[in-house]
Amino acid sequence: MIKILFICYGNICRSPMAEFIMKDFVKKAGMEVQFHIESAATSTEEIGNPVYPLARRKLAEHHIDCAGKTARQLRKDDYDRFDFLIGMDHGNFRDMQRICGGDPMGKIHLLMDFTDHPGDVADPWYTRDFETTW
Repeated sequence: MIKILFICYGNICRSPMAEFIMKDFVKKAGMEVQFHIESAATSTEEIGNPVYPLARRKLAEHHIDCAGKTARQLRKDDYDRFDFLIGMDHGNFRDMQRICGGDPMGKIHLLMDFTDHPGDVADPWYTRDFETTW
């Protein structure tokens, strides 16, 4: 089983969107049993809060449900529990390295590094542009 943890600053916009998009993707591919997918925050600011309403709305536009998800913080032991820890921007990347105590096994990545357009995923909390984040 491949275990993936998506990470952003608050775990209410970008990382839960990535979590539930990926869950939808593997479900449609009939590969649910081959993956375990979660998301987390680098900060404590939103712990326990649900997915941000505009992020929920964007997911719902694509018939993706994120009901029940609440923000949680990345923990050092997540490094051992997951195969991939995937951050949304360079700030997340630095915080992930700090929280996990480094990256000796090369598990920490940026989401956009898996595409032809490396860089940061813009934070829609600030931009209010959930379409670009999608």
